[in-house]
Amino acid sequence: MEKRLPFTPEQARAWTREFPTPFYIYHEAGIRRCVEGVKEAFAWNPGFREYFAVKACPTPAILRLLQSLGCGADCASVSELELARRSGITGERIVFSSNETLPEEYQLALKLNAIINLDDLTQVDRLMEAAGAENFPVPEKICCRYNPGQFQMTSDIMGHLYDSKYGMPKNQLMEAMKKLKAWGVREFGIHAMLQSCSLEEIYYPKLAGELFALAVEIQQQLGIRLSFIDLSGGIGIPYRPEEKPVDISAIGEGVRQVYEEILTPAGLFPALCTEMGRYITGPYGFLMAKVVGHKHIYKEYVGIDASACDHMRPAMYGAYHHITVLGKEGQQTHPVDVVGALCENNDKFAVDRPLPETEIGDLVVIHDSGAHCRSMGYNYNGRTRCGEYLLREDGSLKMIRRAETLQDLFATFDVDPEFCVRGEEI
Repeated sequence: MEKRLPFTPEQARAWTREFPTPFYIYHEAGIRRCVEGVKEAFAWNPGFREYFAVKACPTPAILRLLQSLGCGADCASVSELELARRSGITGERIVFSSNETLPEEYQLALKLNAIINLDDLTQVDRLMEAAGAENFPVPEKICCRYNPGQFQMTSDIMGHLYDSKYGMPKNQLMEAMKKLKAWGVREFGIHAMLQSCSLEEIYYPKLAGELFALAVEIQQQLGIRLSFIDLSGGIGIPYRPEEKPVDISAIGEGVRQVYEEILTPAGLFPALCTEMGRYITGPYGFLMAKVVGHKHIYKEYVGIDASACDHMRPAMYGAYHHITVLGKEGQQTHPVDVVGALCENNDKFAVDRPLPETEIGDLVVIHDSGAHCRSMGYNYNGRTRCGEYLLREDGSLKMIRRAETLQDLFATFDVDPEFCVRGEEI
């Protein structure tokens, strides 16, 4: 079974004559349709906003596209805060969710007037100290991250909640809100991510049930009426051809029903937020690579010019990403391992994958690579990471990040004059 592509083999071959492989392609029209579908699914909630998880695809052109569609940004570091700012996303359109947070990180978030999502009770004092050190006013709005310790649904990526470093139990969350209220915070929200890459449409409604019930308890015990509730991310995409995508409209309707069952009778009407990085860009990113070698030993290997430095989900998680050999769809297949050139045996994009017979120079496309793929890359063996291109709605391909060069890798060695001089002599 093959997955559909938003471009033809002929287009791909033309692009690779102009741009060297490997490189990423992001499909603008697909991203636009996805965001509009999310907004429509939650349109019943007047204050709804999607905060795109920057870590999924930290590329300014993508962030600007999402900003133009009304999305905010979910950030977890100074770099991501700065990426959001430079992409036109500021103020309460940023949620800053971090852990083991440094004072300077809080201070930048405060400077940007971002909504800070506190991960732990001890962070309340850290935030107060960081704000006081730079004479920042008390933030108007603060969020607290909840970890119930157990949940009906778990995943391999998230694991069991009692093993998760994220969030705080109910008693600590209540204490955090008391301290924040006494400090002068006026508006509150709660946040939880209890699942990852879920294709079960019941996940968000079940998560909503947990958080909505907690919102009622907070009102009863603390007299705090939450102004927003952040359902975070966790909605998955169908990486395998036989898997079906979730129905986002059904998910939105399921959350609406729980909202009306729990919150409306309590007189609570908070705005809802989501942080669906994978769902929004994952299916609309493609890694284009070229076959560069074959090896016939105990197994059959197909070598490509990309590596885990460019796309590490298969190496890190054993994750499945569908692979198309362009122009050979539907041909007879045989099992091969698709590998890169790193000196690590986990540098594999596929293991025992049925693929058509390949030749040197064949183009392969690794699907569903728009989230948590290039962003998780690294430079092991001194490998440089590849560039990124946007497939625009008019069919043109625009470079939005150039490939790394050796000069980029060596830039931080400028403290070593001898190295720099020898480099110039060569």
